Amino acid sequence: MSEFFGKLGIIHQTTCVDRPQQNGVVEKKHRHLMEIAKALRMQAALLVHLWRHCVLALTQIINRLPTPILKHLTPYEVLLDRKLDYTSRKFIGCLAFTANPDRSHDKMAPKEVPCVFLGYPQT
Repeated sequence: MSEFFGKLGIIHQTTCVDRPQQNGVVEKKHRHLMEIAKALRMQAALLVHLWRHCVLALTQIINRLPTPILKHLTPYEVLLDRKLDYTSRKFIGCLAFTANPDRSHDKMAPKEVPCVFLGYPQT
C-alpha cells in the first residue's frame, strides 16, 4: 500500500488503536460536532438519550451549508448536482404532526397527533 499511496502523492500515517488524541484534526472536529449537538439538544429541550438525533440533524445542517472548499457550494449541491430548497426546512425539537392511526374508529377523533420533530430520514 505504501507504494500505491506514494504514486498518488498520499502520505500514509498510522496511529495507535483507541488513541484519538493522536489525530488532532479528527479529534477537534469530533469535539466540535459533539459540542454543537449538545447545544442543539439543549435548545430543543430534548431528553439526553435523543442525542443521536441531534448529531444526525447537525450532519444534515453541515452538508447543506456552503463551503469555500467547494467554491461556495454545499456538499448537497455537489453530490446531487441540484440546488437545495431551504423553504421547507424544520428545526429539530419543533412541533410536528403525524397522522393519527386511531382515527378510523372514531369519525370525530383528531386527524393528526402532535409530536416532536427529531430530524429528516437518512434516505
